[in-house]
This record gives sequence, structure tokens and C-alpha cells, in this order.
Amino acid sequence: MAYFTTVLAHFFGILALILLLVWILHFRGEIDLDNNEASHIFNVHPFLMYFGFVFFAGEAIMAYKTFNVEHKVQKFAHMSLHVIAIVLGIVGIYAAFKYHHKQGITNMYSLHSWLGLATFILYGLQWLFGFVNFWIRGTYDSTRRSYLPLHMTFGRILLFMAICTAETGLIQVSAMLGLQIGTESRLVNFTGLAILLFGIAVELSVSYALAIRL
Repeated sequence: MAYFTTVLAHFFGILALILLLVWILHFRGEIDLDNNEASHIFNVHPFLMYFGFVFFAGEAIMAYKTFNVEHKVQKFAHMSLHVIAIVLGIVGIYAAFKYHHKQGITNMYSLHSWLGLATFILYGLQWLFGFVNFWIRGTYDSTRRSYLPLHMTFGRILLFMAICTAETGLIQVSAMLGLQIGTESRLVNFTGLAILLFGIAVELSVSYALAIRL
């Protein structure tokens, strides 16, 4: 089941990426941060916040618990994938602010933006505390043992916070564009469903992997 759910997580993760790209490229135009067209700048945001942040965050969690390799390799992969998620997430957030500035839209006005910024800040702190405790070993063994369950639990919570942010973002864009019932709105809905199923599959894969080790 651990293997099956890991495969399932990758299936839903890649499916969500494909659906997102089809929606953006077919219905919304290009993905270009330096374009003069505001909508093309905005398209960078949903793409990077899912593929660059949510997807790599899920991959980082699975890399540490579901891949049967040397522990140091697991730790390095786990840390590196989180770094990629943070860097691409910064670019994705910048794209949203750049779009707002270009369109004269107020920043941080919606539930989506509040959830997104809170998730990103907490994600950065989670990575920093994890780096200090488990990579450079800047704390006592007893402190690391006490912090480990919190680190693991909070990491999984942050993944679902990121997914909630993505779902509210899709709802917000749908409302902003005034999407009616049709092919585009259904594509957005299926994209949101695939993102949710990716998160559930990641959680199941990690849960089964932990059960095997007990």
C-alpha cells in the first residue's frame, strides 16, 4: 500500500499539473513574467504556486519517508526539494504582486492571499528550524527528539494549508473571470480536485511508510 499510494500521489500530482497547463495555455494565454500583458504575468502565479510550491512540497515529504535509500540521501533530497519549493514560491508570489501593481489592484485583500502568505511564512520557518535541528545539528539530541514529531506533523499540516490556498485561489480566479458553466469551468474544477487528491495520496503514502517502520 505504501508503494501503491506513492505511485497514486505522483499520478494525481502530474495530472493536476497537466490540467493546470491545459487551462492556462489553452484558455488564458502565455506564462511570461516579463510580458506586457498583465494576464500573462498573472499566469506565472498559479503555475509556480502549484508546480513550484505544492507539488515540490509533497515530493519533499515523500522523499524523506517513502524512498528506500540511505538516510543522509533522504535528508538531502528532503531539504533540497523544500528549497526548490521556497524559491519557486517566492517567484510565484512576486508574479501576483506584479500583476496587482500593473492592474491597480490592492494587495492582500482576500482570504486566499491571507492563507497564502501565512502558509509561505510558516513554511519558511519550518524549513529554517528543520535545517538548524537536523542538518547542522545545532541543538541537543533531546531537543531534536522532542521537536521531530512536531516537525513531521506541522509539515503535513502545511501541505494541506498550501492545498487549501490553491483551492481558494482557483475559486477566486473563477469568480474574477466570471466563468460560467462550461469547458473552462469544468477544467478548473477537475484541476482543484486533482490537487486535493494529490495531497490525500501524499498523506496516505507517508502514513503507510511510517506504519511499515513501526
